[in-house]
Amino acid sequence: MRRVRTPCKDGRVDETPELDDAAVLWSAPPALDPTERAERPVLVLLHGYGSEEGDLFGLVPYLPDEFVVAAVRAPLTPPFPTPGWSWFPIEGLQTQDAGAVTAAAEALLAWLDRAVDAAASVGLLGFSQGAVIALQALRLRPERFAFVVNLAGFVADGSLPTDEVLAGIRPPVFWGRGARDDVIPPARVAHTIEWLPRFVELSGRVYPGLSHSVSEDELADVRAFLDKQLAALPADPGP
Repeated sequence: MRRVRTPCKDGRVDETPELDDAAVLWSAPPALDPTERAERPVLVLLHGYGSEEGDLFGLVPYLPDEFVVAAVRAPLTPPFPTPGWSWFPIEGLQTQDAGAVTAAAEALLAWLDRAVDAAASVGLLGFSQGAVIALQALRLRPERFAFVVNLAGFVADGSLPTDEVLAGIRPPVFWGRGARDDVIPPARVAHTIEWLPRFVELSGRVYPGLSHSVSEDELADVRAFLDKQLAALPADPGP
């Protein structure tokens, strides 16, 4: 299995397995004509810890039909007996290893380069750990993504050389979280509240009574956000 190698500031090298191309679920055939693929916006779904690609793919009926949706599988296996897959070790939630987050985001970017036409407009929608990776990928390559939907996630620690570029672009980011979410530590939420408005065009909502999950009200807000992003895409000039 090939791995993505990411140098760390302390001299270590984080290694993350490549994403499994065969595990990706597509809402439209992935073997589209390259020109047709480039003309359709792509929405990549990133699941949370202990889950798998089919989880968020269940949201497809709630999403705009204009998107080609791709649900990818995280590259790591959590410790037994946790099922599913993970993007980085859950032990890092309290004292987070930003290098592991960056390595996973680099693996996502490597998959994106293989699977999606470089001319296609791409957005990311992640839940929990998947949202952390979505935001980190946006930070690593801010010019590649049209927007990010962050559901119950947070911004990773540390600074990146590309953060200044991100602040200049200020792409739209929707952040939805539950008022009763007791999974994400308060310090992570506080850091994200302080960080995001400085670097992106932030919108979102805190949902009363919602725990670490997604509600119908939140899905309605996500749909409105996605419709707005579609409306902002350049008009097709035609043949």
